[in-house]
Amino acid sequence: MKATKGKATKQITGNDSEKLKELFVDGLKDIYWAEKHLAKALTKMSKNATSDELKAAFEQHTTETEEHATRLEQVFEMLGEKAQAKKCAAMEGLIEEANEIITSTDKGTMVRDCGLIMAAQKVEHYEIASYGTLRNIARTLGHNDAAEMLQQTLDQEGETDHKLTELAEAYVNEEASVE
Repeated sequence: MKATKGKATKQITGNDSEKLKELFVDGLKDIYWAEKHLAKALTKMSKNATSDELKAAFEQHTTETEEHATRLEQVFEMLGEKAQAKKCAAMEGLIEEANEIITSTDKGTMVRDCGLIMAAQKVEHYEIASYGTLRNIARTLGHNDAAEMLQQTLDQEGETDHKLTELAEAYVNEEASVE
């Protein structure tokens, strides 16, 4: 593909678009698995958080994560595909990292909350990257309704990341520093 000033000049052919659609569907399966498993992990993170505000943030994001999975099911339907999950090694590793933070920090401390925020923001950044890329591919393939749905989820992931930063900066990090 020849590029001029950062723009592709080659038109997508039927074969190219089938390959891109396969990649797109594979990415959807990956993030669908991630969302399904993240909902369970967020419940555990909420139970292990110290501050009420962080517990509430995790509980709210658990509800949103379930909505994200439902939204993905709708995207699969729009594409005429069966909603199917494919193991997401990245999310599996991020969830394991969150579990390690829980086991390596003391219960009832802000140090634990600081670690949980760190783990949760790593998850959010993975999701932001995934949804942003999937939205762009959907647009390229002409699936504008799917792109809009993916954008809704991307916006929520960004809001969650922002909320976690606010909690860390408002008091969690400071209190953790004096424990």
